[in-house]
Amino acid sequence: MERIKSLLEPQDCALVLVDFQAGLAFGVESSARQTVLHNAIALARTAVVFGVPVIASTSASKVYSGPMFPSLQAAIPDVKPIERRSMNAWEDDAARTAILAANRKRLLVAGLLTEACVSFSVLSALENGLEVFVVADACGGLTPGGHQHALERMLAAGAQMTSWIQVLLEFQRDWTRHATYEGARSIVESNGGGYGIGLTYAREMIHPS
Repeated sequence: MERIKSLLEPQDCALVLVDFQAGLAFGVESSARQTVLHNAIALARTAVVFGVPVIASTSASKVYSGPMFPSLQAAIPDVKPIERRSMNAWEDDAARTAILAANRKRLLVAGLLTEACVSFSVLSALENGLEVFVVADACGGLTPGGHQHALERMLAAGAQMTSWIQVLLEFQRDWTRHATYEGARSIVESNGGGYGIGLTYAREMIHPS
């Protein structure tokens, strides 16, 4: 019997970004909108540093929601968002095909809105046999309660909850992994709050004798 891995490895994962668009962010009240976007950018940058495929999709971009946030697009310049008609990325042929083409059994999912496009896509991916990790602090809901209930429903269905900083640290795990050290450190310094400030201080002020 194959043992299920508990820790995330970059080579096992794909990142799915759903509807990071201003028209939907207007409705986010579960946490500060800028914080959710800030976390999503850190997550996207993490995927790039560790070579994790990114599948991004948008909906109603021409008629209501607008394009993907330019600051997020700048973090993944080579990723062209797939325009969907369905709220559920799994029910959109192009989005589902792109997710499956990544050929990764573990999905990291983040997006707007938690109660709809995120949870629908996660529940369908779980039903179709993928292992799903919801990056909860890079998701935004219409209300704190609605966001929390959606997370609980996904958790009950088999999804696992995580955060962008846990994903980065889980991928890195050892700061002597030189291939990704500089990229990972840069993300933590710019997006990691007090922890990032500490890394900056250590780099600038503490030198081995």
